[in-house]
Amino acid sequence: MFEKILIANRGEIAVRIIATCREMGIRTVAVYSEADRDALHVLEADQAVCLGPAEPMESYLNMDRIMAAARASGARAIHPGYGFLAENPAFAMRCEQEGVVFIGPPARAIRDLGDKTVARRTMIESGVPVIPGMMQPEADPDTLAREADRIGYPVLIKAAAGGGGKGMRVVHSPGDLAEAAVSASSEARSAFGNGAIYLEKYLEKPRHVEFQVLADAHGNVIHLLERECSIQRRHQKIIEETPSPALTPGLREEMGKAATAAAKAAGYVNAGTVEFLLDGQGKFYFLEVNTRLQVEHPVTEMITGIDLVRQQIEIAAGSPLRISQEDIVGRGHAIECRIYAEDPLSAFLPSSGKIHFVKEPKGPGIRTDSGVYSGYTVPMEYDPILSKLITHAQNRSECIQRMKRALKDYVILGVLTPIPFLVDILSSEAFEKGETYTDFIDTHFADWRPTLEGTDLAVLAYVVDTLANRTRRPSAFTAETQACSPWLTLGNFRP
Repeated sequence: MFEKILIANRGEIAVRIIATCREMGIRTVAVYSEADRDALHVLEADQAVCLGPAEPMESYLNMDRIMAAARASGARAIHPGYGFLAENPAFAMRCEQEGVVFIGPPARAIRDLGDKTVARRTMIESGVPVIPGMMQPEADPDTLAREADRIGYPVLIKAAAGGGGKGMRVVHSPGDLAEAAVSASSEARSAFGNGAIYLEKYLEKPRHVEFQVLADAHGNVIHLLERECSIQRRHQKIIEETPSPALTPGLREEMGKAATAAAKAAGYVNAGTVEFLLDGQGKFYFLEVNTRLQVEHPVTEMITGIDLVRQQIEIAAGSPLRISQEDIVGRGHAIECRIYAEDPLSAFLPSSGKIHFVKEPKGPGIRTDSGVYSGYTVPMEYDPILSKLITHAQNRSECIQRMKRALKDYVILGVLTPIPFLVDILSSEAFEKGETYTDFIDTHFADWRPTLEGTDLAVLAYVVDTLANRTRRPSAFTAETQACSPWLTLGNFRP
C-alpha cells in the first residue's frame, strides 16, 4: 500500500479523498494555486505544495509542476479526483513513465473512451446498445447535413472529446444545423482543445441513468447499482439519486450486465461510470463512460456501504477486488444535491467572494462533502461547486423529506447559492412522483422565482443579529472567536 498520495485537485473532492487516506493511514500531499493558499484541502492535508498562479494552466493543469511536486514530496501515487487532469490520457501516461502510480484507469482506456466515437464503436462491437448516430467526427457542413437527414431530426451535436454539456447543441431542423455546428465546435475547442464534433439522434424526454463499475487488474469487474441523474441544468447534473424510480429489478439486472460488458470491452481498470439514456419504452442506450470518480459517488456509498475512494486506492496498489457482484446490496434510498456558488436569479452565473458564515445541516442520514468554511474566499477561476449535500433514508419519500429539511438548515452567507431552487424542485409534485426526465428543469422551472421561507429566514436572522451587534459592546465570546455565531446568540434559531 502507498505511504503517501498526492491529490492533484482542489475543493471538496480533495477533502473527500484526504478523509479516506487518513482512515487508511496514508499521508497526503495537497497541491494548490496562489488563489487557494487558504483552501480547506490545503489545511486538511499532511503536506502542501504551491503550484503557481491561479490560472489553471499555470497550476492544476500544469503536468510539469504537479509531477515536480510529487517528486519533491516523495509521493509515489497521484489521485486526480474529477475535472482538471482526471481524464487526460497524457497525464496518466506521464505518471506511468515517471514511475508514479495514477489512481485511475490505464491511459489507453482513458484515450479510447474519451473519444466518444471510438467508445461508440467499442460498445457496438461488444453488443451494448448505442444511440443511432455517426461513427466518426466530422466538420464538413455537407457531410453533417447528409448524416442528419439519415439519422432523422431532431439531432444532437456532441463534442467528440470531453463532456459536461460543452460543445452540445440540439438541432430540430436543417436550417439550424450549420450555425449550431460552428458554435458547438468552437465551444468544444475552447473547453477541450479539440473542436471535433459528431451527431447522434436526440431522444425526447429520456432519463439519464448511470452504473458505477469497479474493475481490478486481475479481470474482475462488478457494478455497484445505478444512479439517476436526470435533473440537469444546461446538461449539468444538479440532483442525483439511487435507486432510480424508473428501474424494475429486471431492467436493473439487464443494464448492470451491459455496464460490466462495456468496462470489459474497454479493458477498464479502477472505478468508472457507464452512462445510459433510458427512453419511455424501457429501452436503454449507451451514452459514455466517465473514466474517473464521479461527483455523485456518495449516493452509491450511502446505499452500499462501500468506500469508493478506498476501492480506487486498493485497486491502484494491485489488490484484487475483495467484493463480488453477489455482495452488492442496495439498502434504502439516497439523494445528492450539488451546492454551487451561483446566482439562481441571474442565469446561475458564478458568485465568487468571501463566505462570512457557514452552518451545515446535521442529523441522522445526512452527509456533507464540503470544501469551504466560514471566512473562506471563493475564487472566480474554478468550478463554483462548494459542497455536496447527501441524505439517506429507508425509502424515497423519507429521503426527499430529509433532504428538504437539510437544505433549509443549510446556511451559507456571503455568496449566493441555489439552495432555495433545490428545495422547490424537491417539493414539486413531478419530482415526488419520480417523473424525472432530462427536460425536467425546462418543463417545470423555466420561470422559477424564489419565495421567502426556510433558508431565507435564517439569513434574515443572521443579518438582524449582525446589525444589532454593531451597537453592542463586544462580549468575551466574540473577542475570542472570529465567527460570532448567530446560532448561539439567537438561542439556536432554526428556520
